[in-house]
Amino acid sequence: MAQIDIPTSLDNLKLERDAIVLYDALSAIENDPHRAAAFERIASNERRHAGIWADKLKELGADIPPIGGPRARVRFIILAARLFGTRAVADLVKALEGDEEDLYDAQATSPEVAAIAADEREHARIWAQLENGAMVDASRDGVAAARQAGSAAEVGAREAWHRRSSRSGTLRAIIFGVSDGLVSNLSLVMGVAGAASKNPSFILLAGIAGLLAGAFSMAAGEYISMQSQRELFERQIELERAEMEMMPEEEEAELAALYRSKGFAPEEATRIAHRIFRDPKTALDTLVREELGLDPDELGSPWGAAAGSFVAFAIGAAVPVVPYLFGGGFTILAISLGVSLVALFGVGAGVSLLTGRSLVFSGVRQLSIGLAAAIVTYAIGSLIGVSTS
Repeated sequence: MAQIDIPTSLDNLKLERDAIVLYDALSAIENDPHRAAAFERIASNERRHAGIWADKLKELGADIPPIGGPRARVRFIILAARLFGTRAVADLVKALEGDEEDLYDAQATSPEVAAIAADEREHARIWAQLENGAMVDASRDGVAAARQAGSAAEVGAREAWHRRSSRSGTLRAIIFGVSDGLVSNLSLVMGVAGAASKNPSFILLAGIAGLLAGAFSMAAGEYISMQSQRELFERQIELERAEMEMMPEEEEAELAALYRSKGFAPEEATRIAHRIFRDPKTALDTLVREELGLDPDELGSPWGAAAGSFVAFAIGAAVPVVPYLFGGGFTILAISLGVSLVALFGVGAGVSLLTGRSLVFSGVRQLSIGLAAAIVTYAIGSLIGVSTS
């Protein structure tokens, strides 16, 4: 286990201060009062954690540093939440919580640190409840009940058609769409450049064709995927509606079982389910959210997904092509490769914000993959050009 010394305490204090900034921002951004209240409670926990590390620094005879700005990863999550909403950054925040949990588990040399690690695990549970549409109780009793609660999936597992979706985040789709366009079109441009270096018009034509073909292909694939997913979700909702009409008592009992699994007393769970089933529309909406894990208002837009994929791929694919709008020759080739490598590093840095890996490591890894693809395709293109001539 790691020793709790001054550098460790300083690092931990910085983590907690960053978490305070993050959750305060998420609470201010969120329009749903239940989600906002959950974020406020987590922020309160993080303030308590920061106080623990400040006290630890005093015990060690160190000065408490002034509060500074959060690190880049936290600033990125806040910006993304402002642009796309707090639900879009759920995976990023949970990854951040997981990193902190692992860190504190490794440092659990005292009851205080072990308690902080337990709080970080509880934060992950709160996020899981929020994703399932559950209302998170703000009291300590509610937290204890949540820790003992079973999974609502046990109820859904009794019906074969119940499936939870695994929707990719918008941010992830954008970053990897740009990456696909950049790597694939850089390879295409370098391959054609190797085969026809004296004909820049061929390279430009190939690059534009690759951009359009790839962007339309990505858009079509994303549209079909999202439309199929939406149709699946709509069918699940219709099946749930039909079950409610045919056997409302059984569905009401299932909803009561769901609330019991969340820690409600049996009588209370039955009373809540009965009250909800007085309004069939509310009952269906609640069952869809609690039993299927779906939000009927956010099933995804196939056209929006297609447009996003088209634009993301086109942005990446345009990078190696644009220099050829201004001519040809070795200089343009070098500029095209250079700006593409810079863009590859930038995409890798963006991926690091999703994965939590080192920015330099992720950037260099992405750059190396793209450079290797460019070298191989250029060499193949050169061989083909020589053999053809």
